[in-house]
Amino acid sequence: MTEVIRLATLDDAERLLYVTLRAYEPIRELDIKWPAATANIELVKQNITDFSCYVLEKDGIIIATVTVRTFAEVSDLTCVWWFAVDPDYKGFGYGKKILDWVEEVVIRDQLNQPAVGLGTSPKHPWLVSMYERRGYKRIFETNHGDGQIGVFMKKNLLPEYKDNQTEKQEDVRAAN
Repeated sequence: MTEVIRLATLDDAERLLYVTLRAYEPIRELDIKWPAATANIELVKQNITDFSCYVLEKDGIIIATVTVRTFAEVSDLTCVWWFAVDPDYKGFGYGKKILDWVEEVVIRDQLNQPAVGLGTSPKHPWLVSMYERRGYKRIFETNHGDGQIGVFMKKNLLPEYKDNQTEKQEDVRAAN
C-alpha cells in the first residue's frame, strides 16, 4: 500500500471533482454556499492552476485533497481551503495526514509561515469543533451578505510564535 502526497495536475481534475462533490454533499444539504460544494470541472481546473492544490493518493487513487492559497482581502495568512476526503476513506486518518503535511511541510517549512488560516461555516454541525481540536482558534466572523456567515480561524505552527500578525478583520467587518 503506497501513499503519496503531491501537487495536483490538470490530469487529476476529473477525480478531484468526483472526490470534492462527494465530500461536500453534506455542505450542500446544509445550504452552505461554498464554491467547492457546487464545483464544476472548470472551477477544479482553475483551483489546480491558480493555487497549490495537493492530493493524497493511496495505491494511485486520489482520496483526499487540500489547497493552499491566500485571501488578501481577509488576512495576511496563508490559508488552507477546499479540504476534502472521499467519503469511502473517511475515518482512516487520511484527512489528518494531508492537513498535517500541508501545515508542517508546505506552510511552515517551505513557505516559512508561522501560522495558517482557514475559513469555515459555524452553521456546519462539527467543522468548527474539528478545527479547534486541531489547534485552530476563532479569530473573527464575516457576513457574506447572502445570509452566509463565515468564521475565520488561525493555528500557530511554531510554539514560540507571538501573534504580531494583524488580521484585516476590521476592514472585513466594516465592509459587511
